[in-house]
Amino acid sequence: MTKTNMHKKYLSFLLILFLASLNAQNIKGFKPENAQKQLDLETAFESKIAPSNLDSWMKKMAARPHYVGTEYGKELSEWMLKQFKSWGYDAKIETYHILFPYPKVRVLELTEPTTYKAKLKAVPVTGDTYTAQGEELLPSYNAFSSDGEVEAELVFVNYGIPADYEVLDKLGIDVKGKIVIAKYYGSWRGIKPKLAAEKGAIGCIIYSDPKDDGYFRGDVYPKGAFKNKTGVQRGSVMDMPLYPGDVLTPGYGATLEADRLDRKDAPTITKIPVLPISYEDAEPLLKALEGPVAPDKWRGGLPITYHIGPGPAKVHLKLEFDWQLKPAYNVIATLKGSEFRNEWVLRCNHHDAWVHGAADPVSGMVALMEEARVIGELAKKGQPPKRTLVYCAWDAEEPGLIGSTEWVEHHKEELQKKAVAYINTDGNGRGFFNAGGSHTLQTMVSEVAQAVKDPQKGVSIKERKIARDMINGGEAKFELYALGSGSDYTPFIQHAGIASLNLGFSGENAGGEYHTIYDTYPHYKRFKDPDFAYGATLAKTAGRIVLRLANADILPFNFDPLQETIATYLKEVMKSCESMRKEVEKHNKLKEENAFYLAADPTKPFVEPKKKEAIPYLDFTPIQNSMIRLQASIARFNSINFNSLSGSELESLNKQLMHSELALTYASGLPRSSWYK
Repeated sequence: MTKTNMHKKYLSFLLILFLASLNAQNIKGFKPENAQKQLDLETAFESKIAPSNLDSWMKKMAARPHYVGTEYGKELSEWMLKQFKSWGYDAKIETYHILFPYPKVRVLELTEPTTYKAKLKAVPVTGDTYTAQGEELLPSYNAFSSDGEVEAELVFVNYGIPADYEVLDKLGIDVKGKIVIAKYYGSWRGIKPKLAAEKGAIGCIIYSDPKDDGYFRGDVYPKGAFKNKTGVQRGSVMDMPLYPGDVLTPGYGATLEADRLDRKDAPTITKIPVLPISYEDAEPLLKALEGPVAPDKWRGGLPITYHIGPGPAKVHLKLEFDWQLKPAYNVIATLKGSEFRNEWVLRCNHHDAWVHGAADPVSGMVALMEEARVIGELAKKGQPPKRTLVYCAWDAEEPGLIGSTEWVEHHKEELQKKAVAYINTDGNGRGFFNAGGSHTLQTMVSEVAQAVKDPQKGVSIKERKIARDMINGGEAKFELYALGSGSDYTPFIQHAGIASLNLGFSGENAGGEYHTIYDTYPHYKRFKDPDFAYGATLAKTAGRIVLRLANADILPFNFDPLQETIATYLKEVMKSCESMRKEVEKHNKLKEENAFYLAADPTKPFVEPKKKEAIPYLDFTPIQNSMIRLQASIARFNSINFNSLSGSELESLNKQLMHSELALTYASGLPRSSWYK
């Protein structure tokens, strides 16, 4: 090797060291002198994560069904309590008493033009003894359906979303007084019966079509991961757009002594009876329909011609539930901060499942436990978090985010004073990093994602995520998706105004086991994350985020992504208004020119569309001016030399940052949904 080459290599080595040094000094929220200590702590944390723990804990937690009110659910809560205590946490169980309906009577029959009685039962499969646990398996149903017995003509409504009813309107088909049958997917399941009832339907059936998650997608279980002909997706149809949580105690914790609504007055119980069924049970019903042939996009994977109806198929649906208060056991484990005990970082996952719940939620729960174990071990060895950590294992998430919602409602005032941020996980699989949440946390999450390696590709999980997003038409940058609802972050961000995140991995673990008896340990090991590599990666990712929030000198909030996101939303709203205006103008012009009638097939039903109301012009000036003021405020915040602040100034600043998300809430709540702030 020449002296010149040696010199070049030496300079390259120095450059690498220099860049690494800069990287260490630029961790969001840390002063330069503390940044490397934090990275060393995170490296030590990562090195202690053991995938074998996730494996053994899943085997235990998914051994038996543990839905709300079961003995095994209580046993697991007590077991987790002991685990947290052994890791050095101050742990307790907080119990709420919630309304939980259990199915007593489920009858679905085709009564005309032929007869068929739905089996309503998934069959055990060879090689998976968990599916053969008999009466211990929760019958398939939709929680918070109303009781009822109805008989009427059947109408196929595709996914049962607003666009589908627009198609029905054009065909002159009315579901008033009918029973509708809708496919799963296309929307959250609770929208289907809610919209059907608003349209006048008296009952709703929801089925999983094989085109969505059955044999059309791949081999069915047990040969493959997808839903077999008897699999049924359970799930809640509570009207959560009004409010989640216990239906009888809206806005306050469901303690034993709490005042409760009469069940008949609970607005979030669905207004019509609803039942989920398999595609084996759906096929005879759909096959008996006549009327118009369904549009191409409506057609599924069953070997039939999909007709819409109504009739001649007529069905009889009878449902009756046992409505009782059941205990929901939330496990709350606290690790006191060494410096800022009244600043809390919350890290949570739910533990209840519709049946065994290996993927949903146990895969996320065991990752959380391993993360908590290692952080507890580090604390015992002299490296405690500066802020207090609160690890939570929620009960009753599946019926309607109940355990977490009741806890938030019960402790809302204290949480709004002390909570720094909430980090949620749920089911986890194999593939790409998915992160949603408060955009003020985007920069910090991006930095963590760059530091964590993907176990399959060896690059950072950030690089892999961006590569996937670019292939799908996205930009070459890391962004958080916006949180709506769907898991336990909902009461924290939407009700209490606490900055929140939802984390997980997916994209390479497709299957049809969701909320069925087939979401078992054997299924997970074969098709989801066989060696728990991504479970361990989730623990590493969430753990780094927890540790950064816990130890940051200045809380790692960055308001630039928030401003950019709001600006994007504003542009989209303005564009949408203009597009809607042009669409309405075009529609009304076509109507005036009789174009709809002239273009219609005279051999098929035709209903003349109504004239649409014109879209008014809106004045966006106030919000545009507010955006300018927001940009100026962020610029002033970014100009602060944080390294020059005194301890008391830092403490005051962090208090303001903790409450920044709360400032984005509206105390009176949203119109018609005041629970959501």
